[in-house]
Amino acid sequence: MTIQQAYQAAIDAGTLTEDPAQLAVLPELERVRAALAQPVKSGLFRKAPPPIPGLYMWGGVGRGKSMLMDLLYDHVDAPKQRRHFHAFMQWVHAEMTQARKRGVDDAIAPVAAKLADDVRFLAFDEMQITDITDAMLVGRLFEALFKAGVTVVTTSNRPPDDLYKDGLNRQLFVPFIGLLKDHMVIHELASDTDYRQDRLAGAQSYFTPIDAAARMAIDDIWERLSGGKSETLTLHVKGREVTLPLFHNGVARAKFYDLCGKYLGAADYLALADAVRVLILDEIPTLSRNNFNEAKRFVTLIDTLYEAKVRLICSAAAKPEMLYVEGEGTFEFERTASRLREMQSDGWGQS
Repeated sequence: MTIQQAYQAAIDAGTLTEDPAQLAVLPELERVRAALAQPVKSGLFRKAPPPIPGLYMWGGVGRGKSMLMDLLYDHVDAPKQRRHFHAFMQWVHAEMTQARKRGVDDAIAPVAAKLADDVRFLAFDEMQITDITDAMLVGRLFEALFKAGVTVVTTSNRPPDDLYKDGLNRQLFVPFIGLLKDHMVIHELASDTDYRQDRLAGAQSYFTPIDAAARMAIDDIWERLSGGKSETLTLHVKGREVTLPLFHNGVARAKFYDLCGKYLGAADYLALADAVRVLILDEIPTLSRNNFNEAKRFVTLIDTLYEAKVRLICSAAAKPEMLYVEGEGTFEFERTASRLREMQSDGWGQS
């Protein structure tokens, strides 16, 4: 089945709505699928497979990039792997650590070799480079993968030229952008429709009290946004770990104490806001002098999500204005309550 046929079948089944911008990229997806379907010669003297240009799909949040990549991934008949880019880089760092323990001088070489041996097709969701270490590693890694004939398809919210924009020593990263352009077709998915917002349009986003009805409603929202798929995403920030227990395609779900009951701060929440576009936060308790530190972290978290325009869906023990009614910090919490109210408005977070 071609990608065009699979897309049409989803439309006929009512699971997709035809979108001109999505239709425009289908030939590129089919090009990749058809090329990867060709058999690869095996044997002692086999050569690396001829390079198949990959695809870099970029565009605004909720335009269907991840859905289209999933469509391609499901129909590629070749050794393959799909990763969120953050999770992939975590795996790379872990593999390099193991290589160094074995005494390997160039720790990136065995990582690239392992990938090249295992897969012909790599699919990455939400490529973004925010860390200087990743910026230095990713160029050498991708160069080795392309040389080995691995085809890469990735999604991103920004064009290649904006990757690691204003980053430390960015001039050292610029050759990687040229590498992407040499080995991948760059395609902007310029749809006018934000399908992620559409799935949330008119939907309640703040549930109180925390009861069975609230849990059921939020479970339903999570199922609609994640499609029943998820992984654990751990962000590494200055030696600390920020763990999102459930994550899929830019949507994360965590409990209040996962994010506010641990020693996290502004830098951790900034990394979180950079990695997700929708956060489902379960079981926000009432706040007071008895959990003052958790309350302060919650205020910082909400400020960060607000500034980054991350959509928040949550369950809480009380309405925003009644979450923090006694103890030091009640006056400062009025702004947080106001922001929680604003973030409930339909269409909030669109940009």
